[in-house]
Amino acid sequence: MRAITIPEPGGPEALVWAEVPAPQLSEGEVLVQVAASAVNRADVVQRQGFYDPPPGASAYPGLECAGTITEVGPGVSGWSVGDEVCALLAGGGYAEQVAVPAGQLLPLPKGLDVTQAAALPEVTCTVWSNVFMVAHLRPGETLLVHGGSSGIGTMAIQLAKAVGARVAVTAGSAEKLESCRELGADVLINYREQDFVEEIRKATDGRGADVILDIIGAKYLDQNVRALATNGRLAIIGLQGGRKGELNLGALLAKRGAVTATSLRGRPVEEKSAIVAAVREHVWPLIENGQVRPIVDRTLPMADAAEGHRVLEESGHIGKVVLTVG
Repeated sequence: MRAITIPEPGGPEALVWAEVPAPQLSEGEVLVQVAASAVNRADVVQRQGFYDPPPGASAYPGLECAGTITEVGPGVSGWSVGDEVCALLAGGGYAEQVAVPAGQLLPLPKGLDVTQAAALPEVTCTVWSNVFMVAHLRPGETLLVHGGSSGIGTMAIQLAKAVGARVAVTAGSAEKLESCRELGADVLINYREQDFVEEIRKATDGRGADVILDIIGAKYLDQNVRALATNGRLAIIGLQGGRKGELNLGALLAKRGAVTATSLRGRPVEEKSAIVAAVREHVWPLIENGQVRPIVDRTLPMADAAEGHRVLEESGHIGKVVLTVG
């Protein structure tokens, strides 16, 4: 088969579409013929040499895919050859075939094609696990989403609105903020021109955000704590603004706040399967009834994955960049 390989870490040009051995199935896995995958920030960091796949995972980038099951391994039930699926992966999505633990499969949502479905697994699992399973966002509460026009952000807006929460977002341009508004965001903050702590306080009569979904990390740590409401929960899922920051424990104590930090890729299969099962139960019906939809900025041929990485690094996109195998 062919896959995107990384012979040496580097810029987007380090991605090479090459012939590689086909994956071998292990107990509890199925083989998926990949029709599409999507570009995630973690793929960029892996290409740069700073985010190795977890032990036992495919060496090729790609944390999600959509396609068709072509082989079912031992110990798998509930799935058959020919089923159209999308899947959460620990790696290997940038390829023509990938081995997937059966618990990380989701049926192709009714009404969606494979290109749209490939944009779903990573964002739905990340948002549902952090905002709802960990931070317990409730109807009537306020969610602040940093990077509201990103793949994660566009999904977080929709899911939070679907459960009856109020949503505030930060983004860096009027165009991006307008896209967030169209998805249902109530409070729009241009982080280049406005202080998000001040703006979220204004929008909530001084209360602050009940839940903050943060992709920045250290750079925003102090501001995020100041932006929290009493009993607020800060969920950190990215480190684009650095790994080490100073946490004002006094401010956190005064607010009876909580800070959590999670990643998805390296979790045990059992944990990822539980998240996927929750997404299938709670999110898939919202997608199939049209209440929630994947936001795809553009599609590119898999062989042009380097261009997909350039788009992500330039941060001009809204939603997901999808790579197709044709």
